[in-house]
Order: sequence, then structure tokens, then C-alpha cells
Amino acid sequence: MGIPTLISTSTASDAANVDITSGIDSTYDEYMFVFTDINPATNDANFQFQVNAASASGFNETITSTFFRAYHLEDGSAASLDYVTGLDQAQGTAYQGLIYGIGNGTDECGAGILHLFSPSSTTYVKHFYSRANPYDGSTTRESYSAGYINTTAAIDEISFKMTSGNFDGVIQMYGIS
Repeated sequence: MGIPTLISTSTASDAANVDITSGIDSTYDEYMFVFTDINPATNDANFQFQVNAASASGFNETITSTFFRAYHLEDGSAASLDYVTGLDQAQGTAYQGLIYGIGNGTDECGAGILHLFSPSSTTYVKHFYSRANPYDGSTTRESYSAGYINTTAAIDEISFKMTSGNFDGVIQMYGIS
């Protein structure tokens, strides 16, 4: 990994979504989004993202992805590594899952990192991967998501939201040189 340069910080306070609509351009070949203290208003919500191609709207680009998680119950009664079919896409236009099952208590939240590669390319599709951790009061998880945005148009906007309800948290965008 190269050297990260902070481009922007967005703080959500009971927000429906966080849309980053500037700063994604040809300056960097890789962008990294660090999300911390993601706390949903609705218990057991999933944190997700979607993008817009340049001059597009609606945050509905076509995505092919996979999602899996490792978890361990706090009481030690169960642990597993699972492929979560409900959070992957096969040429879908829904928001892509990043964190599965975040609790909404004061001691519960999620955090992670999303990497987006070559968003300004007009030749290739855009690859991404993420790694994140939620806690819901009884279970710690490690969530993994990866795939590609199936467009050769430049990507210049990204949106983050929960599957239901509003959320609090901080999302920082870095360019990697």
C-alpha cells in the first residue's frame, strides 16, 4: 500500500446517508474509505455503499460481488465462517453490503475500510474490497466484501447508508499515492 492522504472527513449524526460527491478524480489510482463508530438507529442493521458514474444519478451502478464473515459468540457457544448470499450481487444495482449485523446500543458499533481502485478509468471496470468489524452485544464478526463495479465510465461519487434507519459515524476518504 502507498501513502494515504486525507481528502475529506464526513460525520454522520442521525443521518439517512453520507454522500461524498467531490474529491474522487484522477489524482489517485486508489481511494480508501475508513469508517469508524458506525452506530445504526435500528438494531442489527447492515452498513452498505453504492456509487455513481460521472454525470449519473441514483447511486445504482451494476455490481458483482461476494460477501463472507467470520463470527464468534461472546459466550463461546458458537463460531463460524459463512458465505452470506444475501449480501452478494450478480450484476445487481443495489447498495453493496460492507458490515453485517451492527447493534444499536451505546456499546455497539462497526468499523472498517473500503478500497476502491482506478475509479477515474474509462477503460476498465472498478474493483473494490473491504474488511470490517461489527459488534452487536453478543457477537463479534469480521466481514469481507469484494467485487467490481461493472462500468468503464469514471466513478466520481459514493454513498454510504444502513439497510434500515439512520446512523451515526465518521467516514474519512483518503487518496493512496
